[in-house]
Amino acid sequence: MFESDFSSEAYLNMQLLRFTTAGSVDDGKSTLIGRLLYDSKSIFEDQLEAVERDSIRRGNEQINLALLTDGLRAEREQGITIDVAYRYFATPLRKFIIADTPGHIQYTRNMVTGASTANLALILIDARNGVYEQTIRHSYIAHLLQIPHLIICVNKMDLMEFSESTFNQIREDFLAMSAKLSIPDLQFLPISALNGDNVVHPSANMPWYTGPTLLHLLETVDITSDLNRVNARFPVQYVIRPISDEFHDYRGYAGRVAGGSFSKGDQVVVLPGMKESTIESIDLFESSIPEALVSESVTIRLADDIDISRGDMIVKRGNLPSVNQEIDLMICWFNEKPLNPAGRYIIRHTSREAKCLIREIDFKMDINTLEHNRTDLTIGMNDIGKIRIKTTQALFFDSYFQNRITGSVVFVDEGTFETVGAGMII
Repeated sequence: MFESDFSSEAYLNMQLLRFTTAGSVDDGKSTLIGRLLYDSKSIFEDQLEAVERDSIRRGNEQINLALLTDGLRAEREQGITIDVAYRYFATPLRKFIIADTPGHIQYTRNMVTGASTANLALILIDARNGVYEQTIRHSYIAHLLQIPHLIICVNKMDLMEFSESTFNQIREDFLAMSAKLSIPDLQFLPISALNGDNVVHPSANMPWYTGPTLLHLLETVDITSDLNRVNARFPVQYVIRPISDEFHDYRGYAGRVAGGSFSKGDQVVVLPGMKESTIESIDLFESSIPEALVSESVTIRLADDIDISRGDMIVKRGNLPSVNQEIDLMICWFNEKPLNPAGRYIIRHTSREAKCLIREIDFKMDINTLEHNRTDLTIGMNDIGKIRIKTTQALFFDSYFQNRITGSVVFVDEGTFETVGAGMII
């Protein structure tokens, strides 16, 4: 890797930004990521040499940076992205995980997978084509998944002679389309991924644009408020009971904080039994810490002996989640076999698992118009719709808009154990 300007200790303490790319086929997503990695000096020397050799073999006039992310043989042959490609890099200011997602309509499910944990989404628009179907589709999915930050990259500005009027028209068209969506932070950026204009370095070809480059936006976007730091939620994943002489009476509950924070001495409630207790200790490896924050994996010990097992949830008294067996949610279907209205599915929610029935299909979303289709209620692969389910045991949840962890579910086929859908609780 090129030499970096930061130590390993500084790297460990850096803030992590997860972002995803989206856009139609040939809008330049993989090229943009390749340019970002290349210009920020985040590529291993052997990777660069391999891409140079592959570019020469393919007859490219210059290095094909898209090959850095298109790892599958079929992707390189067709020049498209099929699967989600994850890439990692860092600058002196921040660490990044990139999910480069496909542009084809039939791979919409892959975009949902890649974007489900993202703080930010880059939506690419070809300056020659402007806003069209896939732009609307990907923007709606970003809204549905509650990605708080969106950067609209108007790419291939070099093919439109770096026209300011072209950029402004696309910006106006997107704003008109996105008026129906809730996007808290929206930025527009004119770029040429092929040549590197406004990616890492400011473009001399667009003096009319005086805003930040893409890398500057990625390094400075404020993500501190993206996680739910109010509603304390701790799904129990495992009960630690060593039964040894050294830890004879030790009983701890391991998991990951899904919301808010927990401190020693907090009064808590354990769901579903509604038993109350107090946090006696929060353990991390061989030591105890005074507080556990959202996204941290810890072990919690309580002052009272309570029957707790995997799938239960520890919450703070006076701040309880919803507890119910009938749940309304938006679902994105992944499987070639359509959603069966009379089918039985396994549902996985945090560390809890239950079986469920489909009670009702309310509507299917028309991605092109953002209208609710209540005539055709067949939810096939890549379709998005609103449904109601009933589970065999109660789930403890928040709405997806409040908490992306406790508000999300996964559907598994009871017969094949395939993951067939993902749901966002309303």
